[in-house]
Amino acid sequence: MRPDTPAAHTTEAERLLRTAAQYPGDREPLYLQAAAHRELAGDRPGATTLYDTLLAGEPANPHLIRALKAANLWEYGHEAEARAIIDGVRRARPSDAAAWEITAETLEAHDELEAAESTLTEAAALLATTTELPHSTQSLITTRHRIRRMLALEHDAWDDRADRLHTGAVPLDELHDPKRLWSLGSSDPAELQAEIARLRSELGTYRTALSRPFPVAVLHWPERELDELLAAYPELEAEYPTYTAHLTDIEASLRELSQAGTPNLGIVRATVPSYEAFAASESTPPSNADLLPQYATTLAARARATAWPPARGAECWCGSGRVYGECHGAE
Repeated sequence: MRPDTPAAHTTEAERLLRTAAQYPGDREPLYLQAAAHRELAGDRPGATTLYDTLLAGEPANPHLIRALKAANLWEYGHEAEARAIIDGVRRARPSDAAAWEITAETLEAHDELEAAESTLTEAAALLATTTELPHSTQSLITTRHRIRRMLALEHDAWDDRADRLHTGAVPLDELHDPKRLWSLGSSDPAELQAEIARLRSELGTYRTALSRPFPVAVLHWPERELDELLAAYPELEAEYPTYTAHLTDIEASLRELSQAGTPNLGIVRATVPSYEAFAASESTPPSNADLLPQYATTLAARARATAWPPARGAECWCGSGRVYGECHGAE
């Protein structure tokens, strides 16, 4: 169950910090997620402390951490410091699309649309130069498209590309139409219902993936690991009747999530020792099926997820050695 109160967010942050102490190699992603929960709990100074702790070392993603810190600082009155950090991130020209997008969204949140648009244009010129764009860069040019619509700017080549990459039922130009906001004040139930449908479509395809860098992940038990799991904990056979069914369920679940508009999907490979260690840390028996989604989320937060779907021509995620399009990716 996801935390939905300040106290629950605080508890989750503390759990993540305890996990980080147990797994120092995964400290950075766990601290970032803990900082996000502290922000949601209203403890913004506490979140800043975690960002500063990471930056005091040698983090793998310093620009992303600085961007998140700037967004947090501005929210509780440290505008000057936040601006200085944002200027530094832009000057550094990071190769991480998430750092650029979070920086631009911070500017947008404080009604600095022109600065947000110029930030994303700099990022697009740096990152959107290849034929196939990673999801993070696609999200970046989609955000740029939205902000340019708000500024009433004409479409350019990157806006056209964002249109082509968009797969939702509602076109980007309609999703990003500023006039949509007017309908929120309507007393006509039909207009309000139509706007709710548009907003749901937008939420499914925009912003969630990069608001925090953690994918929605599904557990994959390799065949030997699944055999060992079920031999030790036969109570889980209802979850995994056969190995073939397990693989089929993974692909079906990910496709369903993708069709619903969920971005940044991934697969995490499970092992019995890791799962048992996680169960012990949660003081829960491994036979408890409710623990499985928490285990998947924790592995994803520890940067153990592999992006789904695999790139064109890449091997299938299942480990068969076959190309994804000729294995579980076949229609």
